[in-house]
Amino acid sequence: MEVQRKPAWLRARLPNGPGYAAIRQLVDGQDLHTVCQSAQCPNLGECWSRGTATVMILGNICTRSCNFCAIQTGRPTELDLGEPARVADAVARMNLRHVVITSVARDELADGGAGVWAATIRAVRHRNPQTAIEVLVPDFKGHLPDVDTVLDARPDIFNHNVETVERLQKPVRVQARYDRSRAVLRHAKARGFTAKTGIMLGLGEQPGEIEQTMRDIVSDGVSILTIGQYLQPTAQHLPVERWVTPEEFQRWKEFGLSIGLGVVESGPLVRSSYHADEQSQKYTGAGHLNTQNALASA
Repeated sequence: MEVQRKPAWLRARLPNGPGYAAIRQLVDGQDLHTVCQSAQCPNLGECWSRGTATVMILGNICTRSCNFCAIQTGRPTELDLGEPARVADAVARMNLRHVVITSVARDELADGGAGVWAATIRAVRHRNPQTAIEVLVPDFKGHLPDVDTVLDARPDIFNHNVETVERLQKPVRVQARYDRSRAVLRHAKARGFTAKTGIMLGLGEQPGEIEQTMRDIVSDGVSILTIGQYLQPTAQHLPVERWVTPEEFQRWKEFGLSIGLGVVESGPLVRSSYHADEQSQKYTGAGHLNTQNALASA
């Protein structure tokens, strides 16, 4: 299927300004990875220019080969045990009130990287006790003891993306499963955490499937949902089946709120952590947050 050129509403702001330069200098100087860069986020210019980004731990090579994702696939060559301290230092240097941390999948590790996850959360918390911590995690192959390792470190928001409707899981996510992702979210909710997830539109999903996905996650106890337009990173990735209009994104937002979701961030350029600091105020408390100074956007 041939898709027309990107519509006007998908034009993103180019990187520029002192805020962008400051974030770039900090990321490079601390030898950190950001999902903003690795996943080719369209909001990088906007978010870095206002002093925000999302830290990606456990390297920048993913053991999975999802057909929608721009992050490099392969076998990671290292495990950087000094990373948690550098992340905590970066958060402190920016005086952040809300931080989003994500990672590649590290299926070759016995715990899927859960130990580094926990160490990073605890390091950030120790160095920055007033900072709200949001995590965007892989599914750890559905191994709930590894999920518990992350949860035991007490993040404020627990995010794991289902990405797409059930029918499209295999062609889109390849090594992941819809039921497994839902089980991870249910587990976090059952342990008393605020659960968050995200989906992409434009991959061939039907309206009834989108509605069912949203009803599924509500039944799993999810409180926060992000919905954005799928953008094809390279010619080797899945093609865009359609451009979803801003009006349709607004309708899905209204539907999500009507069936019980607490927060729905829905729009063409919305990504998993887009304006995460603003989204999570309802769940972490306004006193934790400073929406002009938060490491959270991709």
